[in-house]
Amino acid sequence: MHPESGPTPSDQNSSSKKPKALRLIVWIAVLLIFALGFVLIFRHSSQQSAPSGRNARGGLGPVTVTTATAKKGDIGNYLDSIGTVTPVYTSSITSQVNGIVTAVHYREGQLVRKGEPLIEIDARPYQANLLQAQGTLERDQNLLAQSEMDLQRYRDAWARKAIPKQTLDDQEKLVLQQQGTIKIDQGAVQYDQVQVGYCHIVAPISGRVGLRLIDPGNVVQSSGGTTLAVITQIQPITVIFTVAEDNLGQVQDRLRKNAKLTVDAFDRASTSKIATGTLLTLDNQIDTTTGTVKARAMFQNPNAILFPNEFVNIRLLVDTIHDAVLVPTSAIQHNGKVAYLFVIRDNTAHLVNIQTGVTDQGTTQVTGINPGDLLATSSFEKLQDNTKVAPQDNSTPSGPSGRPAP
Repeated sequence: MHPESGPTPSDQNSSSKKPKALRLIVWIAVLLIFALGFVLIFRHSSQQSAPSGRNARGGLGPVTVTTATAKKGDIGNYLDSIGTVTPVYTSSITSQVNGIVTAVHYREGQLVRKGEPLIEIDARPYQANLLQAQGTLERDQNLLAQSEMDLQRYRDAWARKAIPKQTLDDQEKLVLQQQGTIKIDQGAVQYDQVQVGYCHIVAPISGRVGLRLIDPGNVVQSSGGTTLAVITQIQPITVIFTVAEDNLGQVQDRLRKNAKLTVDAFDRASTSKIATGTLLTLDNQIDTTTGTVKARAMFQNPNAILFPNEFVNIRLLVDTIHDAVLVPTSAIQHNGKVAYLFVIRDNTAHLVNIQTGVTDQGTTQVTGINPGDLLATSSFEKLQDNTKVAPQDNSTPSGPSGRPAP
């Protein structure tokens, strides 16, 4: 009998390879199942997130879009800036004489006209000086008259050879001296009259008076520099704003043609127009730190709505473009530096490249389309070239959700 022999090495290798092959097959099957599930999930999510407007490829329904029509009309070329309301005249009144304030005639915030009384200063010392100067003038005038009469007698006597020539010459020079004295006296009288006039302060310009700065009984000095009142002209009034040097050429061209450029002033939020004026002039040099030049516009300001030193938004109408193709700015789309529109023809959106020009209050001048073209103004994320669309009239009332109201 032969002893039982164990498994050979070849049998052991074959038996160990079978479980490994089985495990490999199982892992491959599991991976295939996961891959298949991932593909199915990805396709399902792609179909849900794909825009319905891509019906040129996917065959989905038309995209609902609101529309607008390109029109032919005029549009203004405006320059926007920030301006400061600046009065034409501002007068800070100070005293030219020393004295006590006896009366204040103006009210705070009062509108005064040129020449209206404002402040009274005690004029009695200056009136006394004026009276003294007038008396001196009268005395010297009578002395001159007496000397002139004597001169005439001396001339008659000289004609008869009754007096020497020296006596006549001395009298002539005496008359000339007294004439000079009269001029000195007249100057003193005029000076004292001016001093008396300084005691009655009147408005040098028409405008609005500010807050009261002095009261009756206050002592003012001519050398103190104390401001007694401030008057600011508000009708008319100006606004100073800046124009970029890049736009300076087109403004100068219009000014050289003596064109009256309209300037509109808006409030700080640029929502409400305050006043309308005209451009007066440009400054004579460019500010090198900002690259701008100052400009001044005049406003009649009949309701005094423009307040001195107020900040306003300025729109300068440089020129008006006539017979331009105008579209809503919201209809224009951009891809980098390229601007385009979706023009709707036969319920199909066609992508058309355009060139944009002037923009004013939500309307833009364009070239590349024709007046009357129907344009898409919404649902741009769903639109491509040749996308089928369902145009919706903008006049259709909408509910809270943005859908047409039933």
